[in-house]
Amino acid sequence: MRLILNVLWFIFGSGLLLALAYGLAALICFALIVTIPFGVAALRLAKYSLWPFGRTIVSRPGAGVPSGLANILWVVLAGWWLALTHLTAGVALCCTIIGIPFGIANFKLVPAAFWPLGREIVELD
Repeated sequence: MRLILNVLWFIFGSGLLLALAYGLAALICFALIVTIPFGVAALRLAKYSLWPFGRTIVSRPGAGVPSGLANILWVVLAGWWLALTHLTAGVALCCTIIGIPFGIANFKLVPAAFWPLGREIVELD
């Protein structure tokens, strides 16, 4: 069932579009040298946004204060527009009955897009 949902997400649920947005954010972060850790986080989220079903995001224990301070910089650089993209896609997908699971998956990605550092993507099994 997860495979079917992931394939449908990739094709219809804006998975590819969102992954490209994360890829663009990663390229910008890699170009600015100082923000390379943000680029790595953006690539991790791009991979997660391609196949979100069967995985979840959890807080990483021991992330600490530097991670929190870096997240503030992330919000200013890229987090707000990525989170807004997920919110917009989620609302649009929830307008149809078939798109509700994809809208919920988009809403699940909003906190990670807004505050990615100090989080980890894990398999549900």
